[in-house]
Amino acid sequence: MILKLAFATFLSAVFIAQCKADCQIADAGLEEAILQNPRLHGPANSQSVRDLRSLRDAAFTLRAYGRHDDCERLLANIRELIAGPPMGSLGDNDEDEAEKQTSASEPKVQRGAALGTRGNRDAKPLIQISELAPGLRSDEIVGAEVRSSDDKIVGEVRNIVFGTRDGRDYVIVASGGFFTAGKDSLVVPLKLMKVSQDRSSFYLLVTKEAVTAIPVMADQQYNWLTDEKWRARNDQLFKQP
Repeated sequence: MILKLAFATFLSAVFIAQCKADCQIADAGLEEAILQNPRLHGPANSQSVRDLRSLRDAAFTLRAYGRHDDCERLLANIRELIAGPPMGSLGDNDEDEAEKQTSASEPKVQRGAALGTRGNRDAKPLIQISELAPGLRSDEIVGAEVRSSDDKIVGEVRNIVFGTRDGRDYVIVASGGFFTAGKDSLVVPLKLMKVSQDRSSFYLLVTKEAVTAIPVMADQQYNWLTDEKWRARNDQLFKQP
């Protein structure tokens, strides 16, 4: 019996060691490969680098769930993308097919209509962003849902602008609940938002009806950051009536 237990322990140790040896993202040298590839340098290629790092993060997720084979395959794909032709030249130019694939990722449920849980008897008070302790991390807000003051879905946070010259920080909200970079984004002053105590939902100070009248982001290049008049008008619309 002792020998059997010892052998079983040995096999378990071997199996665990083998699993740990699978999909070693830290040893893959992806960051080094990106830095050493001149085709991935410069602002023109920043989107390709972001995409590669997003794929790397997906590999971490697969590994965390024990999908080591899938993780290894994804690592191999990342290596091929780094070493292969410019990423911007890949894919096809079929706009209809691209639109079809994009629409497939849109939510099938009508967003912005269903009420949340603010009306529940046990609902806890919302917190001002400035009152959070410890402070808010970027990974806690990017991708989080944003609701109106009457607890209806407005959209999802897709980006944050920190540290403008005048000290105003902004949250870029993809309106409608579909997480995309594009013309249907709202520019929300961070200080004019509240958050649930579990930090799962962020809230505007205005109603859903008021949000529909607020102009969307002026452009995708963020030139509105230097347009003081546009920002002043925009910020005023998010203040509590």
